[in-house]
Amino acid sequence: MSAKAVRLDKLLANLGYGSRREIQALARMGEIRLDGDELSDAGDRIALDPDLPERLTVEGERLDPLPGLCLMLHKPLGVTCSHKEAGPLVYGLLPERWRRREPPLSTVGRLDKETSGLLLLTDDGALLHRIISPKANVAKRYQVTLARPLNGSEAAALASGTLMLEGEDRSLLPVVMEAQDATHCAVTLTEGRYHQVRRMFAALGNHVEALHRDRVGGLDLPEDLPAGEIRILDEQAIAAIFAAG
Repeated sequence: MSAKAVRLDKLLANLGYGSRREIQALARMGEIRLDGDELSDAGDRIALDPDLPERLTVEGERLDPLPGLCLMLHKPLGVTCSHKEAGPLVYGLLPERWRRREPPLSTVGRLDKETSGLLLLTDDGALLHRIISPKANVAKRYQVTLARPLNGSEAAALASGTLMLEGEDRSLLPVVMEAQDATHCAVTLTEGRYHQVRRMFAALGNHVEALHRDRVGGLDLPEDLPAGEIRILDEQAIAAIFAAG
């Protein structure tokens, strides 16, 4: 099957390179090249072949990734998963042009301001909904630092599927907890209720002092990805999201 073809000006405008008029000006100046040859007409239709970013340059730089982009971000503390709230936002960690893409990059779920770790972003709405769908049963693992020592009963309580959160009338699905020492543990859950990890430890009489997500599905946050940095996921990494952890 041949690749879908789109107008050059539409493609570049949707990738954040500027308005269609600005793209047309770049083409007239010889700043857009395919396989080294100038594309002087921004109305030309371009096949969206997977290798297009390696073949097409704009102002001497390789084309940004095509639509269907999925990223992992090592979210730092103190940034918010929002477009509108005050203060530092996760979208501010993206390259400037990527913030203007259409369809836009959106976070796959959220991590609260005081939680760090693995956050996914994508412009693929179908992929986003597939990941967050309860039917996908994608588990998330968090590393938890507690204010008070564990008493030994928490793992059974979390695994029981009967724990209730304050203000709710439906018990949590079973959660797997692995104690690491007196005040540190890992928890793996498939739900994503509001501030779930913090609230479930509050229900058990403890307080979460630090929270870090290091796994989504079968995809781990790489140790060599610093806080605030992003990495483009290939098909194999995306498939790992849906693999058993």
